[in-house]
Amino acid sequence: MSDSKGVLARVLTLEIVRVTEQAAIAAAKWRGKGDEKPADQAAVDAMRRQLNTLDIAGRVVIGEGERDEAPMLFIGEEVGTGNGPPVDIAVDPLEGTTICAKALPNSLAVLAMAEGGSLLHSPDIYMNKIAVGPGYSEGIVDLDASPAENLSAVAKEKGCKVSDLTACILDRSRHAEMIQAVREAGAAVRLIGDGDIAAVIDTVNPNESGVDIYMGIGGAPEGVLAAAALRCIGGQIQTRLHPMKDEDAKRVAAIGIDDINKKYSMNDLAKGDVIFSATGVTDGSMLTGVKFGNTIKTQTVVMRSATKTVRWITTEHQVPGA
Repeated sequence: MSDSKGVLARVLTLEIVRVTEQAAIAAAKWRGKGDEKPADQAAVDAMRRQLNTLDIAGRVVIGEGERDEAPMLFIGEEVGTGNGPPVDIAVDPLEGTTICAKALPNSLAVLAMAEGGSLLHSPDIYMNKIAVGPGYSEGIVDLDASPAENLSAVAKEKGCKVSDLTACILDRSRHAEMIQAVREAGAAVRLIGDGDIAAVIDTVNPNESGVDIYMGIGGAPEGVLAAAALRCIGGQIQTRLHPMKDEDAKRVAAIGIDDINKKYSMNDLAKGDVIFSATGVTDGSMLTGVKFGNTIKTQTVVMRSATKTVRWITTEHQVPGA
């Protein structure tokens, strides 16, 4: 795989920026208009078009459903020209469809790319997650520990009180007991409506973001994408697939996963040389959203695990027809 690593380094790090930029611009045209589906579809279409210009033999292993749910970028879809290295691709063309429709913070266009066989191949179902930033002992948090136990472990190593910590959790009824347990332990809770990829990344810089730990049940695609980002910038994430219905369990079995109760570490989710790119659709804690004017301005963060590089790219795009 040495040749594909070289290609990832020389070419694809910047090429995938163009992919997320175009998806973000397409989605941003629907920002604040209250309609999620056309925003999501616009991002998908733009991302697919741009991916198909790349000299890769790409395969979507994390996407927005299986083939019968096309025209979304579906799991198993082949993208690229085919004239290049085999790569795994995880996509969330519009992370936070609802927050884009409402023009709320932290909507992103997100993509991760790795050597073939490096990203977890999972159906688009729910996933239980817990994540912290870098600097902690390996395995400091665990899905099978209580919120109080996880918070106590983090506080002890951070050298602070549990009451000094903030946990970020999706604002969902399924998390009512977890939210109560975190507050009873003495920590604060930051509730978010959507956007758990950005929330996991926020744990990397708690002094700036105010988020020490992320926990809760969200989408599996977002879990793999968040793990890809943490591989590049440090931190820990542990996940477990969380089927909500019998159909979900059947989809897990059909995709070849035998143990539905397995806990996945960061390296189980994303291994090898990984590139992660996210472009802001709306303004958020991490990125500025798309700005329309005489030119179209985007802000993107692109990271690579092999080199631990993080690039912040601000781009001015010419307005078509201008």
